[in-house]
Amino acid sequence: MTSKNRLWTVLAVLLCAIAAAVGYVASDGTGDGTPTAAATSTGPAAASSTPTAPKPSAPKPSAPKPSAPAGTAPAGTATGWVPTDPAMADVCRTTLPGQALDTLGLIAKGGPYPYRSDGIVFENRESRLPRKASGYYHEFTVVTPGSGDRGARRVVTGGSGEQYWTADHYGTFQEIDARC
Repeated sequence: MTSKNRLWTVLAVLLCAIAAAVGYVASDGTGDGTPTAAATSTGPAAASSTPTAPKPSAPKPSAPKPSAPAGTAPAGTATGWVPTDPAMADVCRTTLPGQALDTLGLIAKGGPYPYRSDGIVFENRESRLPRKASGYYHEFTVVTPGSGDRGARRVVTGGSGEQYWTADHYGTFQEIDARC
């Protein structure tokens, strides 16, 4: 591991710790991962100017599943990454193939990765992801069963904790939503 890779690993661990602390505070200090009412307000009710008090009932069956426990969430996403680019399609983390979830778990742990080129800088030459400075994005292989090489599937991570999925070797991307 080069010193540059070590630096990125240290930065990822620090981001994970910061995100865990923010998640703890956002969960009203209970530490149970349950977000507060303000953190879960979405849809038409959120646009209302009249705040509503949280109801002490259990979540409805249609409510999104809670984020994965600490240690299993992607790097920098202890409470789950919330997609930020409205122009990009989102994909629920739980709908990704099992191999993609395995890769996300390795990213959260900082490796070891199955391929030597995992973690290298993704240059975003086609500008299919938001434009950022060189070195902002890193790519990781998602094992493709039956493929004699690395295959076409990848997870690309951003320096702020965002994660993207591509099943067609960078032809298209979806931002991974860790909340579902």
